[in-house]
Amino acid sequence: MNHFPKLLSSQIGFDIAASILEGFDRHYRVFRDAAIEAKVAFEAGDWPALQKLARDRIASYDERVAECVMRLEDEYDAETIDDEVWQQIKLHFIGLLTTHRQPECAETFFNSVCCKILHRSYFSNDFIFVRPAISTDYIENDEPAAKPTYRAYYPERDGLAATFERIVTNFQLEPPFEDLPRDVQCVMQSFDDAFGELAPKPNFQIHVLSSLFFRNKAAYIVGRVINGDMLMPFAIAVRHTRLGLLALDTVLLSREQLLIIFSFSHSYFLVDMEVPSAYVQFLGTLMLGKPKGEIYTSVGLQKQGKNLFYRDLLHHLKHSSDRFVIAPGIKGLVMIVFTLPLFPYVFKLIKDAFPSPKDTTRQKIQDKYLLVKRHDRMGRMAATLEYSSVALPFARLDDALIRELDRLVIRHVHIERRMVPLNLYLQHGSAGEIEHGIKEYGDAIKQLMQANIFPGDMLYKNFGMTRHGRVVHGRVVFYDYDEIEYLTDCNVRKVPAPRNEEDELSGEPWYTVGPHDIFPETYGAFLLGDPRVRDAFMRHHADFFDPALWQRHKEQLARGELADFFPYDQAVRFCVRYPERFAQPGDAHSRAA
Repeated sequence: MNHFPKLLSSQIGFDIAASILEGFDRHYRVFRDAAIEAKVAFEAGDWPALQKLARDRIASYDERVAECVMRLEDEYDAETIDDEVWQQIKLHFIGLLTTHRQPECAETFFNSVCCKILHRSYFSNDFIFVRPAISTDYIENDEPAAKPTYRAYYPERDGLAATFERIVTNFQLEPPFEDLPRDVQCVMQSFDDAFGELAPKPNFQIHVLSSLFFRNKAAYIVGRVINGDMLMPFAIAVRHTRLGLLALDTVLLSREQLLIIFSFSHSYFLVDMEVPSAYVQFLGTLMLGKPKGEIYTSVGLQKQGKNLFYRDLLHHLKHSSDRFVIAPGIKGLVMIVFTLPLFPYVFKLIKDAFPSPKDTTRQKIQDKYLLVKRHDRMGRMAATLEYSSVALPFARLDDALIRELDRLVIRHVHIERRMVPLNLYLQHGSAGEIEHGIKEYGDAIKQLMQANIFPGDMLYKNFGMTRHGRVVHGRVVFYDYDEIEYLTDCNVRKVPAPRNEEDELSGEPWYTVGPHDIFPETYGAFLLGDPRVRDAFMRHHADFFDPALWQRHKEQLARGELADFFPYDQAVRFCVRYPERFAQPGDAHSRAA
């Protein structure tokens, strides 16, 4: 170890702290640039570019951490620095954050760099930020030309319709709107339908976040209406038409609807935020009860979300007594899955060895999870948080779980939101729940096809049913990724006709099956055993077992066609809800691209 004189060690500590902050600032510039470029791609209708921005931004964090680690190793021989200097580095870093606009994210970046350099199984709390050192309350961008976190509008002067029209035009989107007054009237009608006619109170105002939220083929205007003691959240979806014009597609007016578009099963938004904590605080008022970590994750700051999740886990362990138990459902061949009954997540460990018929490796499974992380999840694949070298308190492990595990220090764990396994939901569900679950299951698979995802193992146990606030029926989400493939890599085949009676009676295939061959006609054998399930399946998804459906999606993907996707019920789209306003044939919404 190096033993620096006290003054020299302080100067080196400051220089290293400044270098780490420079590394973070570069990362955050890249993060914001991606959101700025997303606006350009959205205006141009360049959906492949928008997807690439989202993928590249996910990878950029680890790239910036690696760059920073390399710099510290080259310039300071960082691995040889002793504990006293690391404590100095942390103290200097705290000092550098006192006027920073993203201090909480910078602390997380510091942790990432520190843990990469120290290479220890457990990291001393003296060297990393287990708790935040800098408050994020009331941070604002004070530069004169900077835009505030949100803009305030006062409808009493100009009227509600004119105010909403100004809200939309203030974002200065390049393509013109096909008929903005028509769409604003739909917004007004939606408010009236949801809340009745608003009688303005003295504090009647509308707050709108200053940046658009981009994902898939839509941009969202997010805000809240405040009138007396009422707070009404809203998100307005803006979409293209095939004529190169824009239209407001819908307005979402409930916490439950916002929880869905900001859920863990969707890809991260691209949104430009000078002060991310202020955006998260604002969004928290629209979705009361949603953990801050999940909001950070949904706006693309997944490392900060991961950090806050870990703090929430430590807090739960300190203030509860429930024990880690094996998660309900059918045990998998690849993963050990366990949970804390009072904590709404599951912990998934890749086993060290896989029994037959699984033919895979740990690295291949890790690669599948990375594929999902970087892919458009379309609201149908669960996001995961990944941790390495996790220590769990022995006293909190259930005896059955201890027998299942062979170590108390876990090398690698994936953590996901807990859902009800779909097989259990269907097994114990009412007729209405079975109907809903099967419709959702088929819709989920078809949307995964549109996203170029073939789930591989489509048994119901590999899917879960979510809950969003007071929503009666949840959404089906896929969460088992060890056999996932791109649909374009699959060979969709019809089952060949049996050659003779012996083939027809055989329990084994009489035809060759390649490693990437899929036979949709065979899926009914393991999906339709329950007559109630069969009836619901054939009512909603009879085409599911037709190879032509799968092949058609594959061909569309091969041509570069990206399907429209709506993370809300199509019934709330303006063209469906208020058809009288779209009476002209070939209107914008029927041509939505």
